[in-house]
Amino acid sequence: MRIPAHSVCTAVRDDIVAGVYERGSRLTEELLARRYGVSRVPVREALRTLEAEGFVVTRRHAGACVAEPTEQEAADLLEMRMLLEPLGAARAAQRRTEAHLKVLRGLVRLGQERARRGNSEDLRSLGGWFHETLAQSSGSHALTSMLTQLRHKISWMYAVEAPADPVESWAEHGAIVDAVARGDGERARALTSLHTERSTAAHRLRFSGGSERADRVRTSQPPVNMTGLRN
Repeated sequence: MRIPAHSVCTAVRDDIVAGVYERGSRLTEELLARRYGVSRVPVREALRTLEAEGFVVTRRHAGACVAEPTEQEAADLLEMRMLLEPLGAARAAQRRTEAHLKVLRGLVRLGQERARRGNSEDLRSLGGWFHETLAQSSGSHALTSMLTQLRHKISWMYAVEAPADPVESWAEHGAIVDAVARGDGERARALTSLHTERSTAAHRLRFSGGSERADRVRTSQPPVNMTGLRN
């Protein structure tokens, strides 16, 4: 069965974000095809997509390589998120469905429960699901796609410190959902803007200045089982 290029793209992107491939390292079609157990055709398509997204660059005499974003480019991503997430929340207040609200409220309940228990790993995942669902609630595919791509790239470039008061942080999530449920777009925008501004302060750049460029991709990683990605 042919594995679609978007599944290969997701797998390679996830590995870039996780640091499996270092910034500046080469991404050869042969190595990637072997690692993910696919032919070179979906790998080639995936690399084109990742280049358009900014995760990959093509260099003369080197081919596809993991991008090496500058500090300014990384800072721009946080600024873009601070503008777009409040917009998404305002749109969600007007366009959300009852299904969206049910998921958002469920995530808030889980987040508040985990915050009281101090389970930081669960909170990180729940926070990502919350913001992804909030973006989907905006009813705008373009906006949702942009925010999803921003989250991937920010996760790649930044380490995020846990909130000093996770209970307060999840209370903010709950207030955003309340505003969305009431259809109060301006309050949803304002609350999300404040929440995003506070969370941005907890981001720490994973790199600074000019780092050494890796000559090749790490080859010690075991092959990836792509079976679960076949659609």
